[in-house]
Amino acid sequence: MPYDSVDVLQRALTESVFHYAKDAKKAAGRALGTLVEIVTFYLLKAWGFEKHTAIERRLPEYGNPEITHNVEFSLHPSCSLATLSLSRSELPITARKIAALMEKSAWPCSQIKSTQLISSGKILRNACALCEGDKGMIVAHLGAVSRKAYRVHVHQFSSHPFAVLECKRVGVEEGVKKGPQTIEKAKQGAYVARAISSLQKIRMSDGSVYGVLELDDGRLRHEPYVQFVQEIVGSDDPALLRNFILTVGIVSNHGNWFTSEDHNKELKVLAQSYDWLLFLSDAGLSEFVERLLLDPEPRYRPVKRAFAESYTGKRGRNVFTKVRIALGAGLALEQFFASSLYAVEEWFNVISPAGRSMAELRHEISLLAARNWKEILR
Repeated sequence: MPYDSVDVLQRALTESVFHYAKDAKKAAGRALGTLVEIVTFYLLKAWGFEKHTAIERRLPEYGNPEITHNVEFSLHPSCSLATLSLSRSELPITARKIAALMEKSAWPCSQIKSTQLISSGKILRNACALCEGDKGMIVAHLGAVSRKAYRVHVHQFSSHPFAVLECKRVGVEEGVKKGPQTIEKAKQGAYVARAISSLQKIRMSDGSVYGVLELDDGRLRHEPYVQFVQEIVGSDDPALLRNFILTVGIVSNHGNWFTSEDHNKELKVLAQSYDWLLFLSDAGLSEFVERLLLDPEPRYRPVKRAFAESYTGKRGRNVFTKVRIALGAGLALEQFFASSLYAVEEWFNVISPAGRSMAELRHEISLLAARNWKEILR
C-alpha cells in the first residue's frame, strides 16, 4: 500500500491537490468521502444492480410516512421499458428526447423532468430519473457505447426499495468547535437504518437481538435477528417481503472509526443498526487513489483528468461525483471495476453480521432483486 493509512493519504492530497483551499484538510476529507460513494456505486454496477439503483432518494419511515429520510443509494424492483440506440452526434440526450423515442403506452407518467442522461459537454448522469408518477419512477442508464451510438436502457422502478446503501465517512476536523461530531452523524445513520424497514430490532436482557415484524393479519412474529433477515431474504412470502428493506452501511477510515485493537463507539452504534456493515479498508481506498487518480494506466487517465478538473479552486460544477461524472471517467471506472471485481471486493471487510462475506451480501441482494415484486406489492 503506498500510504500507511487514509489519514496519511488525506494529508498527501491536502499538499498535492487541495493546497488552494482555505481549509485544505477539510476539502481533502470531503473528496475522500466522495470517493467512497463512487466506489460503492461502481461496485453495484459491476454486480449488475444498476438497473435497480436510484441515487439520493427520500424514503418514508415504516408506518410513519410523514417523516422521510434521504438515502444515498436505494435498490428498487424494476422492469425494462425500452432499450434505445442514439447516435453519438445527438447530444444532449434529454429526458424528453428519450420519451419521444418510446411508445406512448410504455410511458406511464406525464411530468417529464428536465434531466439529461448525457449533456452536450459529455457529462453523464448516473441513475438518471426521467419522470415520477403514481406508479413509480422512470430511470435511464447508459449501456454499451460504440463508435457511432449510445445504448440507453430505460426501466420503471417501484417506489418502495428492497435495499438501501449508505456511505459514512465522518472525520473530526482539526479545530472544529461547532457542528455534528462523528458520534452524532453515526447516530443519524443508525436512526435511519432502524426506521425505514418493517423489520424492527429489539434487544433482550441478555444482549441478544431479535427482529419483530408485523404480519398481514396484525400478528407479530419474532425471531433472532440475523436468522430472521436470512429467512426473509430467501422467502417468497409477501407478508415478510412487502415492506422489508435490507440496510447496508459502508464506512471508511481507521483513524476516525476504530483502531485495530478495539471498535469504538461510532462503529458499535452502526454495526448494531445496519443489517450489513462494511468497512472500506485503508488499503482499498489507497489503491483506488493510486491506480486511478495519481498514477493510472493510459486507459484510466480520464478518471484522473475528471478528478483534477473538479478540484482546481476555480468555480465550476464538479464532474466527479456519484451523480454527475465526466463520460470518459465513467466509462473508465466501469471498465476498471468490471475487470478488477474480485480484487475490489477484497477492499471491503464485513464488520457485521460476523463471519459473513461480500459474496453472501451480493447473493442476498440478488435474491431480493429476483423476487416477483409485481405480485408481492400488489
